[in-house]
Amino acid sequence: MTLPRTATTFAPPVMEARRWLDGVDFSDRPLINVSQAAPVDPPPLAMRQAMAQMIVEMDETHLYGPVLGLPDLRAEVAAQWSTAYSGKISPQNVAITSGCNQAFTAAISTLCAEGDEVILPVPYYFNHRMWLDMAGVKTVPLQAESGLTPSAEDAAELITNKTRAIVLVTPNNPGGVEYPADVVAGFAALAQASGIALIIDETYRDFDSREGAPHDLFKDPAWQDTLIQLYSFSKAYRLTGHRVGAMVASPERLAEVEKFLDTVTICPNQLGQHAALWGMRNLGDWLAGERLEILDRRAAIEEQFPRLASLGWELEGCGAYFAYMKHPFEVRSDDLAKDLVKQAGVLTLPGTMFMPDGSGQQHLRVAFANVDRAGITALFDRLVDYQP
Repeated sequence: MTLPRTATTFAPPVMEARRWLDGVDFSDRPLINVSQAAPVDPPPLAMRQAMAQMIVEMDETHLYGPVLGLPDLRAEVAAQWSTAYSGKISPQNVAITSGCNQAFTAAISTLCAEGDEVILPVPYYFNHRMWLDMAGVKTVPLQAESGLTPSAEDAAELITNKTRAIVLVTPNNPGGVEYPADVVAGFAALAQASGIALIIDETYRDFDSREGAPHDLFKDPAWQDTLIQLYSFSKAYRLTGHRVGAMVASPERLAEVEKFLDTVTICPNQLGQHAALWGMRNLGDWLAGERLEILDRRAAIEEQFPRLASLGWELEGCGAYFAYMKHPFEVRSDDLAKDLVKQAGVLTLPGTMFMPDGSGQQHLRVAFANVDRAGITALFDRLVDYQP
């Protein structure tokens, strides 16, 4: 009997982790939740006030809109991206999607048939793997020789006549690493030479520690032949519940994307799109402050980590919203993560959720975007005291 598509993949990891909380009493020790890489606060007050006015005064926020998104938002993305990356990006290169996850699913749907292959560096973002499973596409894991930064040379050995794309996430989820510009350029050159797509997910670009553009891909006049960039407004403006993402690609690619989007959501959330546009035009200084706060929390993780390092832990990656840690215990990380809830009041995700079956048994991902410096200190206090 052939399995339905949804039965070919695993349960959503964040939802699974939340079930570990059932029946656990946190009255004496509040839960420290570092499991989900999404803001838990609402958008800033000024944006919410603008959105309230939109709901009352802009009828279009309640109606269908263009499948590929609000024209003014597409134009704003194109203009700001052209400046940020010193490249030539037109509104026709931009599609607005119902979150960045949908941008990925749309891209894969335009690239792959059943039985095709896509290369994912490991550890990978689990929703990418889940969609490939459900689409009947084989995930080809790309191991990094050292650290968490993959190499194009290693990827070249994995390319077959069924390979359709390589996917990079930078800054990385779950590893937190920021891929150097020359590494990204090497992957772009490999994709171009191989006639495949390079999908670069820059959901966390607003929290990159580097100044200026993180890569030069859009400077290449032929970037549209190879590159598909994905982005999320959820992280920048806390619009998680409004589901607004973006894809930058060739107009020919977006014509195919339009077919997919029209059959799934018809159009992105109208209020969320107008809010994203308002944010892009009005919240530059606020977003710069948010970036500095995230960078400070990253620094707090790095400052605290020697306490764990002395106990045998290793910090393999730290950046954007994430710290990726190797624990010293003779316990599978999925079992360890469940025990941390009960014994330490800490909810985190195990490395097994970001790796092929049987891998990731010594790693934990800590998402620190919603934990301030005091919370990070408390987190390390609990991890230092913990014994399985």
